[in-house]
Amino acid sequence: MVGHLRALSVPRTLALTFDDGPEHVWSSRVVHELQLCDAHATFFLIGERVHDAPEQARAIVTSGNEAQLHCHRHIRHSELSEAEIEQDTREALGALATVGVRPTHWRTPWGVRTADTLRVAERHRLQLVHWTIDTHDWRGDTAEAMLTRARSQLAKGGVVLMHDGLGPGSRRATCQNTVELIGPLVDAARSEGLEVTPLSVGAEERR
Repeated sequence: MVGHLRALSVPRTLALTFDDGPEHVWSSRVVHELQLCDAHATFFLIGERVHDAPEQARAIVTSGNEAQLHCHRHIRHSELSEAEIEQDTREALGALATVGVRPTHWRTPWGVRTADTLRVAERHRLQLVHWTIDTHDWRGDTAEAMLTRARSQLAKGGVVLMHDGLGPGSRRATCQNTVELIGPLVDAARSEGLEVTPLSVGAEERR
């Protein structure tokens, strides 16, 4: 009975995650919206963009959010050799180090991973992560439409994929729809009894 009660007391968590930043305008707006919701998230950063927008990268961390590794160049690992993935990873880690970030988690471009990816991740002691709820915000869908789809998948918690930057293949001109989604999504998660946390914080509970 004690064990059963302990299991019931473990909070269910939802991790809000953002790929393809930092970006001069939209990363700051996403961070601001999270602050308004009293929530924190995980940002998977692109090394090239860290060099271009270092202050936005630092602001992500100083505002209580989590910064992790995405890539240096946004290229599918299925198109790269192991040596090229290694080089890209080293360059990205170097870029993130300039803003005081040492990643422990890695989401690869488009979520594509190969056997080479696994070996590179092991060498750098990086935990590969994916997502469970895809907002498809890059398509330019409205916040209302994205929230409707996400609601049906929220009950058990999980990891939500969003973007604070305009990556390759993006069909939208801005990230305004993502900014507008954050508040309602956080409210919906909390109404389901979910704790909104950075990805690494809630990792054990989501297993």
